[in-house]
Amino acid sequence: MKSEQQYFDQAISLQEYMENMDKHKENSFTIYDQFQVPKDDEFIALLKEKSPRILGITEDWCGDAMMNNPILRRIAEAADIDVRMVYRDQTLDLMDRYLTNGGRSIPVYLLLNKEGEVIANWGPRAPKLQEYVMELRQGLPAPENATFKDKQKEFIEKLTAEYIATPEYWLWVYEDIRKEFIAALQRKR
Repeated sequence: MKSEQQYFDQAISLQEYMENMDKHKENSFTIYDQFQVPKDDEFIALLKEKSPRILGITEDWCGDAMMNNPILRRIAEAADIDVRMVYRDQTLDLMDRYLTNGGRSIPVYLLLNKEGEVIANWGPRAPKLQEYVMELRQGLPAPENATFKDKQKEFIEKLTAEYIATPEYWLWVYEDIRKEFIAALQRKR
């Protein structure tokens, strides 16, 4: 079984991943172009000091990845840290180590220390965003309902549009990544 560090060593950069996107490339770059890391010297300084690496598990078709990856990229650029990505569907053995409620939800970001150990993982959504998505999902009919597929498609289109156009969501993602990573980097190891 490959270690997370071995996956990291063989992964592509987040920049290369975004450049090679197909489905959500334009949407991801819209967020990337507009999102700015808040003036937060503590977080960025801590990342610079500790020099962790981040391994992301993602896929181009995922709306959460479409929004979260550009935010992570901005964090990485501000702190000059290395972020690399693997595709979920090509690395199911790795993905299955980081399930969310038993599912292969993405993106997942693994924070690796200098020794290559996973000291934190984040994803697939910030808690505030998860609450909102679950509220919206309650409006969907049951899967066996004849209108389910059409309503689900409308739900995904609505959420995608909101993800692209709502900077408040971007800050929720940033703040939750910040909280999780600071806690992990400040723990004594």
